[in-house]
Amino acid sequence: MTDDVQIAEIDANTAAEHIDELVEILLDSVAGGSSVNYLAGVKRADVVEFWERSIGDQAAGGRRLIVAERDGTVIGTVMLMLAPQQNQPHRADVGKMLVHSAARRQGIGARLLVAVEALASRLDRTLLMLDTEKDSAGERLYAAHGWIRYGEVPGHALSTVGVPTPTSFFYKQL
Repeated sequence: MTDDVQIAEIDANTAAEHIDELVEILLDSVAGGSSVNYLAGVKRADVVEFWERSIGDQAAGGRRLIVAERDGTVIGTVMLMLAPQQNQPHRADVGKMLVHSAARRQGIGARLLVAVEALASRLDRTLLMLDTEKDSAGERLYAAHGWIRYGEVPGHALSTVGVPTPTSFFYKQL
């Protein structure tokens, strides 16, 4: 049931207050086989460093963070990375769409996706892009929500166990 889950954008200071939960979600995702830039056995310190860099970029205005919370605990995330190029003020990338394994299959990912699209629209970012592991739950979610798959690159990234796997690329015009 997702009625008890709140979806909201949080600022960099709030993200820093929740860094342990953000780290746990990313570690849980990798442990569950999600290829989200890390390999199995990733060190906690590396994930802390990722979130600290992300929060710094958020504070500088380069990205936005939306979270799903249940009982005050962050259980899901999605980022909107704003294209910094002068000729791309209309574009953003979506990333770190993660839901803790204990909270999956409850529609939280879909709600996060709707929220990040709405945020992008409010920011006049009308072209969104993302990539995901081919044949993943993410790929099915994006396709079901009107994202257009425009290509696949074989061996683009390593799976969590170090095997080259294909990546699917998507865009959505708002």
